[in-house]
Amino acid sequence: MIPRPALAAVLAAFVSAAARASPTCADLLEQLGHRLADATCVESSDLTTANPATTPANNALTPPLPAGAFTPVTDRSVIAPSAAKRPPITRAVPGVQLEARIAGDPSGEARFLLRLPADWNGSLVVAGASGTRSEFNGDFAWSDFVLQKGYAYASQNKGVLNLRIASLNSATPPNALACRLNPASKVWVNFYDNDPGQPFTRWRDFMVEAARLARRGVQAVYGRRPRHTFAVGTSNGGYQVRRAMESAPELFDGGVDWEGTFVDPHAPNLLTDLPAGVLNFPDYVASGHDPNSTAAKNIRAAGYPPDIVSAAGSLWASYSGSFWEVTQCQWQKRLDPGYDTYGAGAGNYNYVARLSVSDVGAQLAAFATTGRIRRPLITVAGTMDGLLPIDHHARAYARAVAAARAHEGEDEDDDERPAYRLYEVQNGNHIETLQDAFPQLELIEPHAQLAFELLVRHVEGHAPLPADQCIPRGRAIADPPAQPGHCANLFEP
Repeated sequence: MIPRPALAAVLAAFVSAAARASPTCADLLEQLGHRLADATCVESSDLTTANPATTPANNALTPPLPAGAFTPVTDRSVIAPSAAKRPPITRAVPGVQLEARIAGDPSGEARFLLRLPADWNGSLVVAGASGTRSEFNGDFAWSDFVLQKGYAYASQNKGVLNLRIASLNSATPPNALACRLNPASKVWVNFYDNDPGQPFTRWRDFMVEAARLARRGVQAVYGRRPRHTFAVGTSNGGYQVRRAMESAPELFDGGVDWEGTFVDPHAPNLLTDLPAGVLNFPDYVASGHDPNSTAAKNIRAAGYPPDIVSAAGSLWASYSGSFWEVTQCQWQKRLDPGYDTYGAGAGNYNYVARLSVSDVGAQLAAFATTGRIRRPLITVAGTMDGLLPIDHHARAYARAVAAARAHEGEDEDDDERPAYRLYEVQNGNHIETLQDAFPQLELIEPHAQLAFELLVRHVEGHAPLPADQCIPRGRAIADPPAQPGHCANLFEP
């Protein structure tokens, strides 16, 4: 029999826990209010995207921002498969949703999102954001997935808004930092990332700050800190995951990096690879898409996977029209603004030559990925990635991890080193929706989500992670692997 005083204490603890079982905005704002600005908090019947109110409309801020600056609905579709290919939402997830600016950011652009389910499993997921996208970028690919499993979910926007229109019809750049949306366009934009006070070093800082804020919010609502905190992210968001595992082990217990951007002042990097695509693609088109043309060989020599040409068009054309030139412009304007992008030619940019006449090398070094991970990390990447070629990004990061461990020497026990795995998706590419036009491509999302579940089992139950592997078309991550190591070919018909 439990003595009455002890029984009373147990009942009091139970009542206290029960009172916190239903998240409230009052608890959340009391703890985080002074750290946030323009906060909006709602107690929602469903935090998944089955509830249209979960993701706000584009430009739905007060006062309104320029068109293109805040695009949540657009952003959530950027990294996810098309609607028919996304996993169904099987249950509503009631809880609390908080959206706000981060008060300590001098630019006034850093934004934070927190979703706390009533049925919490005790752990937290913090998401990165791809490209220049908002904190709602992962709503389809990550938030729906983890919320239905009971995780609290947080996200951020790397401390920066997206873009604003500079001109809708100009043959030449309307200002020094303007980037053309694609080579055939007369639409020009300015990326907020290229404004003063927006160095790419902020990307790591706001991933870390989101984790700190989310952990405080969890404490306020549930009465305890999360048991484990996991990082997930895609593309530039995958870069954020890598930097979190390298630099903030006190906040994170592990991460899944889905085709993250590799950043290193030594070649290869985005500024060495993209010019080749920009320069050679017109000649490739002029050759009639001849895979044996000099132009095609030059593009493949820069690390890019082979093209797929069909009645639906060309895979390279999709990347040329939407990513190659505009991404190079955005990065070059930030890291080497002295280069005349459209006068000297985006395709003529020579990173190695620019090292001696600019500080572009130092700029890249300031936010480089090191490979010195301090928490378990899984990279999932596709062999047909036409923006971040697998050998220059995913495999390059794996090599950086190996080099960092070799540099540490042999004194450290392998069993004590955080696990690192690279899972390559045969025919996976950077943009999931391109599979609609090119069915030879494979989706990466299901493999990234399975990698998350494997990571959780590894962190929580010490289950060994399956070895590095190539995931054959139509298959899944396996233990033992169906194809150990790297995929032999970038493309399998």
